Amino acid sequence: MTWPAVLALAAGTYLVRLAGILLRDRVTLPPRATRLTDLGATALLVALVATAALTEDGGFSGWARPAGVLVGGAAAWLKVPFVLVVVLAAGTTAGLRALGVP
Repeated sequence: MTWPAVLALAAGTYLVRLAGILLRDRVTLPPRATRLTDLGATALLVALVATAALTEDGGFSGWARPAGVLVGGAAAWLKVPFVLVVVLAAGTTAGLRALGVP
């Protein structure tokens, strides 16, 4: 990607975020639109996590990485401190790979 494209994307992202701050008090969304926006953001996050956890070089990443993500997600759900979430997820993945699980 060339620098002009990177700078244009950065400027566009900044302007969209700035518009949200400036228009917060001027635009009121209906409760249904607010709920759909929240659900959309959650769906995008889940899709990103699934893509990162399950694929590598265009194929399946193996079972160790998804298991680590699952352990990390469960720890986060239980409100374990963030550092411990990372350690548990990485430890699970590393332990499974040390045992020969791909």
